[in-house]
Amino acid sequence: MHYLCNILTGYIVIIDGLFETSMKKIGIISDTHSYWDDRFAQYFADCDEIWHAGDIGNDDIADRLEQVAPVFRAVWGNADGQTLRRRFKEMEIFETEGVKVVMTHIGGYPGRYAPGIKSRLQLSQPKVFVCGHSHILKVIPDRSLGVLVINPGAAGRQGWQKVRTLITLTLDSGNVTHAQVIELDDSMLDKRT
Repeated sequence: MHYLCNILTGYIVIIDGLFETSMKKIGIISDTHSYWDDRFAQYFADCDEIWHAGDIGNDDIADRLEQVAPVFRAVWGNADGQTLRRRFKEMEIFETEGVKVVMTHIGGYPGRYAPGIKSRLQLSQPKVFVCGHSHILKVIPDRSLGVLVINPGAAGRQGWQKVRTLITLTLDSGNVTHAQVIELDDSMLDKRT
């Protein structure tokens, strides 16, 4: 028997295995700044989709992430050059597994949204808002807008963050049922490389 907790409502759903579910696992990453870590592929190997919230760095990072999951979505960040800006949009609005998502690089968080973001969220009414830029990991429900705000922190080495992070989400029938923060502990890497 599996127990799933809805992050926004706190309700627990019991899945007894008598029916099939079309759950999707999502890998969320941001601020790679041209840095590749093989653990991205390891942690996202069983994901149905990968979402990159900008400051990708170069096409090689995007190409490699595209090979890991069947669906790769990304937005460009303020540090991304023209090649990535031609390849990706500044903002993506999409729906997957019944969950509407807005994703952009500079977004902020409840009470401190970037200019224009709160009105965009009010207009679009997503269940999930994903952004990057700050290099600060945040998973915060904005109950006034009915949206889960996610900043996966920074997965690259550029910046002041002490811990590099990724997030995985599970979406099921229009709900976010599980979220996991993954810390990339660099002390585990072979220092000779």
